[in-house]
Amino acid sequence: MSEPMTVRARVQASVKEVHHALTDAATMRLWLAEHAEVDLPDRYAFWGRHTPEGDAPHQRPLHVDERTVRFSWLLDGEDTTVEFGLEEEGPETTVVSVSQTHFDFQEALAESTIRGVIQTYWCLMLANLAEHFEGRPLTPKPDFTASDLRAEVLIAASAEKVFDSLIDSETVTRWFGFPIEIEPHVGGRFAMGGLADNPNPAKIVELEPGRKLSVDWGGVGVSTWELAESGGKTRLTMVQSGFDRPPYAAWLGTVSGISELRRFHEVADWSPIWVS
Repeated sequence: MSEPMTVRARVQASVKEVHHALTDAATMRLWLAEHAEVDLPDRYAFWGRHTPEGDAPHQRPLHVDERTVRFSWLLDGEDTTVEFGLEEEGPETTVVSVSQTHFDFQEALAESTIRGVIQTYWCLMLANLAEHFEGRPLTPKPDFTASDLRAEVLIAASAEKVFDSLIDSETVTRWFGFPIEIEPHVGGRFAMGGLADNPNPAKIVELEPGRKLSVDWGGVGVSTWELAESGGKTRLTMVQSGFDRPPYAAWLGTVSGISELRRFHEVADWSPIWVS
């Protein structure tokens, strides 16, 4: 079996506070899931429309101590193992890692199993955990019971600045945390990983400066960002359309990236929450 998928993020809270957020059902219902029940050491469960296969709880606690929360999670017939790890970086700063077994990147690209959403799902949930502690509005969670992939966020910046940060290769690479190369015109290429390393880049199909950007990704459909400015703030609406079945993994990647886009524009002395 391959190594577990792992993502790590910096959270502005103490280890004790983060541990509470990971194990207190009421707090979990804020940043993680629609429903949660915790009664350790016997029960650790979360479910609902924001959770993959969330029709019922499918988790079982395995081990919990002051810096670790480990549980099994049955997904698409496989008993995966999830582990949160907490590392003190400073008195009020914690690096949170989450790992999960039975993730395969090729399965994620093919959308062949719900386990393909694991990586982008945890990116979004860790981003919301960080926002919870910073007192910021949370990024919209997905609805795995619906095929309508649509979300709105408000960004404290002008539409011109927000649009530029969606279309300028260097800026997008900074806040998204992954190399992206963009040819900023209709028909231009939009290459995750850069043009030299992406033989099948997406294509820009609509571009209205300060107002709208649409990118055709092929099989997973078209991503559209629409911007409307009011009072110096910008309402950014994101829609995924034109797919045969909901590309949840790709959608979660887009939405989790938007969390960092908001922080890029709104947080003084911004730095990414993600830790290599």
